[in-house]
Amino acid sequence: MNDARTLLFTGKGGVGKTTVAAATAVRCADRGARTLLLSTDAAHSVSDALAVPLGPEPTAVTERLSAVQIDTQRRFEAAWSDVQFHLVELLARGGVDPITAEELTVLPGIDEVLALLAVREYADSGDWDVLVVDCAPTAETLRLLALPEALNWYLNKVFPLQRRMMRGMRPIASLLGRGDALPPDMLFDALLRLNGELAAVREMLSNPERATVRLVLTPERVVVAESRRTFTALSLYGYLVDMVVANRIFPAGDDDFRRGWTAAQEQQLVHVAESFQGLTLGQVSYQPGEPVGVEELRSVASELYGDLDPDEVDGKTGDPLALPSTRHITSVVPDGDEYVLRLELPFVDQGSVEATRIGDDLILTVEGHRRVLALPSVLRRCDVVGGDVVDGELRVRFVPDRSLWPQISEATA
Repeated sequence: MNDARTLLFTGKGGVGKTTVAAATAVRCADRGARTLLLSTDAAHSVSDALAVPLGPEPTAVTERLSAVQIDTQRRFEAAWSDVQFHLVELLARGGVDPITAEELTVLPGIDEVLALLAVREYADSGDWDVLVVDCAPTAETLRLLALPEALNWYLNKVFPLQRRMMRGMRPIASLLGRGDALPPDMLFDALLRLNGELAAVREMLSNPERATVRLVLTPERVVVAESRRTFTALSLYGYLVDMVVANRIFPAGDDDFRRGWTAAQEQQLVHVAESFQGLTLGQVSYQPGEPVGVEELRSVASELYGDLDPDEVDGKTGDPLALPSTRHITSVVPDGDEYVLRLELPFVDQGSVEATRIGDDLILTVEGHRRVLALPSVLRRCDVVGGDVVDGELRVRFVPDRSLWPQISEATA
């Protein structure tokens, strides 16, 4: 099976991430990679950027570039029609009219979830070398990328108890003539199937050799501030950011209006360079017209990645697929008699982090974002003894629980 590389582009709404994503897809295809451009944003604009009508199946744009507009309604009907039918009937028995019941059974955010599943489906199909994903604006993207792990925690910790309760109540409900009021096993099985599929998505997107995230911003104070918070949240959830693109940079001008904008942007560009040290920084100037169509997007790609050298095969110049420098967002390292869990958390101080150990999980809350981190087996047999934030990295210290490490108990007896 071909392990396609996936590049996810996100950023604050209106910064031009669709244009940057489309330009990157054009460059990947021009370098010879079989490339698919798609979007997880409910408000698709990929078709507008390419100036090509798109449908629910991949449409050829150039020899090696195709694009697709995911039909989430069709995917919803295929994956959830049975579940929705049961829920509609359940609500109808409670007095809810059928039209309202059908509206109530459409899960919030299901379009984005099904689009995310489509990304994995295309990535694992073997038909593509590269997937370029135009993601929704940052807030929606973060909720979406946090979903696989959150659902997995719920279904592993809470769901088994609820399912056992339903099975225990079913005989009683049948005796009372209300057996049909309880959810059937089919509903539970559908949730488990969804959990398994999202877990596979999570595994793919958190593997830096298969997927990386690229932040698109404009050099404005508010946008840069949100991009820093997004970088922190993506690191918290375990996704690797390998590039930041500063878009719509004003050229120097003689009039006061442009001089003012140029000075303000230059100040923010210095802030961007300082904030995202270690990441590739790309820049795209403000275009005289909206970049629409393959040729216009090629021009954007040339400015962003450099001129395309037709003789180049493996070098980095002009290559949007150059692998990022190897680094681990989360790692466990021994330190004397302790183990240290290290997690990248850029731009936060110790007072912004809340960490709580509950059973085999470490609950992390950072600036309104929460992650339930399943501890690796070695740390499950340890006790937390402290933690701090050093140089943009959370470090939680563990010591072995003597009752669970017999060799330690014997050595100190």
